[in-house]
Amino acid sequence: HGTKMLRVLRRLPTALPTARRTAMLPGAAARRSLFIQTESTPNPESLKFLPGKPVLESGTAQFRSYAEAQVSPLAKRLFKIEGVKSVFFAQEFITITKDPDTAWSVVKPHVFSQVMDFYAEGGKVLDDVSTGASDTAITDDDSEIVAMIKELIETRVRPSVQDDGGDIVFKSFNEESGVVLVQLQGSCSGCPSSTVTLKSGIENMMMHYIPEVTSVESIDEDEDAPEEEDLSPTAAPKLKLQPPPPSSDVAAKARKEAEGALSSLGEQ
Repeated sequence: HGTKMLRVLRRLPTALPTARRTAMLPGAAARRSLFIQTESTPNPESLKFLPGKPVLESGTAQFRSYAEAQVSPLAKRLFKIEGVKSVFFAQEFITITKDPDTAWSVVKPHVFSQVMDFYAEGGKVLDDVSTGASDTAITDDDSEIVAMIKELIETRVRPSVQDDGGDIVFKSFNEESGVVLVQLQGSCSGCPSSTVTLKSGIENMMMHYIPEVTSVESIDEDEDAPEEEDLSPTAAPKLKLQPPPPSSDVAAKARKEAEGALSSLGEQ
């Protein structure tokens, strides 16, 4: 019986299965090595996807339609998924915003599949496109107030907003009225709690550190001109801000409330 079993084992092919396993390794191994995590956001229609690999080298990119996504092979793939309304890329995550009528149980598996296939193929997230200056890059034409606004957005506001799967883009400052215009992107765009975040957190902090600021207003994405679309890096020269000394108990209380509101952005 032992001799018969030995003869059978010797006849079994060994090279062919090995060759098959080797042939499957490149794509399959790349797919298996990608573990995508998800994180909820304050916006129930937006979800963060973290592939565990860099998405963008720097900056952010927002796409609100398939037409806008022509510069991004990955965004074009994602827009082919039923229910996807917008795609937002940051350095370490992707935020997908879906249609309220489509369930996440339908959208998520397709997003996982498209992202894993894309990284397995080794493609570029963005084509080689010309990008402008960062929205928070300080230029020679900027006044001292505008420079401080940009620095405050870059160092204090943007990190908290990106934790929630979105971004904030500086648009303009009106020297006469004191109104700062910004644009909310990613999960923050259309989020039910974005107004509270804008007024209770961002506006209070701006008004505390920069007395010339009277209000912070968000412009709708549709009001943004195409040439102002932000696909540029966000790295910018840094100014060292010094908070103004509190002149009264009222000022100290306002500062405490502003910082408390901003610190709670990631907890909403």
